[in-house]
Amino acid sequence: MSANPASPLRNRPWLSSYAPGVPHEIEPVTETLVDLLEGAVSRYGRKVALEFFGAETRYDELGEQVSRAANALRKLGVQAGDRVALVLPNCPQHVVAFYAALRLGAIVVEHNPLYTARELRHQFEVHEAVVAIVWDKVADVVADFPRDIAPAAIVSVRMPDALPLGKRVALRLPVPAARASREAMTATPKAKGILSWSQLVKTRRLSKSHPRPALDDLALLQLTSGTTGTPKAAILSHRNLRSNAAQGRAWVPGLAEGAETFYAVLPMFHAYGLTLCLTFAISIGARIVLFPKFDVDLVIAAAKTSPPTFLPGVPPIYDALARATSRKNVDLTSIRFAISGAMSLPVPTVTRWEEVTGGLLVEGYGMTETSPVALGNPIGPSRRPGTVGVPFPSTEIRVVDPDDPAVDRPIGEAGELLVRGPQVFQGYWHRPDETAAVLLDDGWLRTGDIVTVSPDGFVTVIDRVKELIITGGFNVSPSEIEQVLMMHPDVTGAAVVGMPRASGGEDVVAAVVMKDGAAFDAGALRDFCRSHVTAYKVPKRIVAVDDLPRSQIGKVLRRAVREELLAR
Repeated sequence: MSANPASPLRNRPWLSSYAPGVPHEIEPVTETLVDLLEGAVSRYGRKVALEFFGAETRYDELGEQVSRAANALRKLGVQAGDRVALVLPNCPQHVVAFYAALRLGAIVVEHNPLYTARELRHQFEVHEAVVAIVWDKVADVVADFPRDIAPAAIVSVRMPDALPLGKRVALRLPVPAARASREAMTATPKAKGILSWSQLVKTRRLSKSHPRPALDDLALLQLTSGTTGTPKAAILSHRNLRSNAAQGRAWVPGLAEGAETFYAVLPMFHAYGLTLCLTFAISIGARIVLFPKFDVDLVIAAAKTSPPTFLPGVPPIYDALARATSRKNVDLTSIRFAISGAMSLPVPTVTRWEEVTGGLLVEGYGMTETSPVALGNPIGPSRRPGTVGVPFPSTEIRVVDPDDPAVDRPIGEAGELLVRGPQVFQGYWHRPDETAAVLLDDGWLRTGDIVTVSPDGFVTVIDRVKELIITGGFNVSPSEIEQVLMMHPDVTGAAVVGMPRASGGEDVVAAVVMKDGAAFDAGALRDFCRSHVTAYKVPKRIVAVDDLPRSQIGKVLRRAVREELLAR
């Protein structure tokens, strides 16, 4: 792999920190995601692929279901290049629908089923799906879209249909925001024109001669805020997603083919959960235990019969499970590997998790535009808590001047992270200008993240370019101030944003969640910050809130915090 000759990182100093057995490069992929599944069916046919509240689906059964579902979609008119929208929580039908659409050469579009009707409608306007496979709780909402937006066919999925025969399970899922807003207007369901998934897939298998997708065909439109904060659809090819699964496999050489148990607690409509549990896990023939949402009690119950060995998650998940091990006398020592992403992983979380499980918890880094993983901490002694690790195999990085990406920054100096590798996306759907703004010459992706890189190649994320606060001519990192506030024993949550001042520029303002029973004292918290950071970084104002708005995977939404504070 050639590197930018001007980059101080051209010699890839991180390679010496790779865990034993991890290759510097992956073999170029030659198989699509369809081939990935079919290979798993061939190799692991009698092993369990999916587990859902005790209901098990073997790999050979999964292959059969995908073939039948693909034929059903073909009968609905789905052709290569068409978009098929999935609006589903984690469930077996989600996995089947994903691979069935891909088998036809169609492009999957994933959606958060808890979005409002307005949010879903906007996304459907972007991708113009011909078929939508949706959770039955929101089928009426999609059916109510205007005729020029609504898909030609809507297929309703009942999750209980995937449960063991005669078994009742309290899924404890929240009411979808779209459904709640619709029911506020009308209580009459709109069943006409909505097809049943369980009936639809009672058909014969798809002919083996049906045309198959090629490696560079588009596989997924992943909706994202991207690097500019504007919602858009990132285009990911079979090559992108297959490469990232291969990179993940290479990164963890200790995994045993056909013998691992992955817990899918992250939503598969999110790029992180999709790659780790829909492609990577299947590529090694893992048992995938599906959870419609993260719930400590459900995870603990499942662990008693199907102990997990690999857990992709986010810091709040690891904190909650670590606390539960002592409170509920739970044994999670089966988890050998845990990968954290999407937000900063506090070192105390790592320490606590590894004490109670005996396994490794390492942080990685990625974004939807990198399929999504680009960097990770080595799975071994060279890992470095507090950093996001080093570039994956076949991945290069540069650190550049955010105002002029042609200018590389010296090692150790903060700058914008650029990434290049086979997992880097193809651009934004029908957004050529925004694509050109982030995809540079020679395949370099502008991440929008400000980082520093150590001499041996470990990367530390400082903040997002767009979220840096400019106050008095100085740049302030919200993450840095949030970490300081979280050090206070009475603070359990913090979000720091820039608020406009009348004279121009911004003030640093913090919203904090206090521990139950703790008294809120803004002055005392400001004094606490002053003892840890220079004066211009101390929040001008600190407000107490009951909770912080978070994404589906638990990441604090700073833009939403800012909007709430502006409305006060």
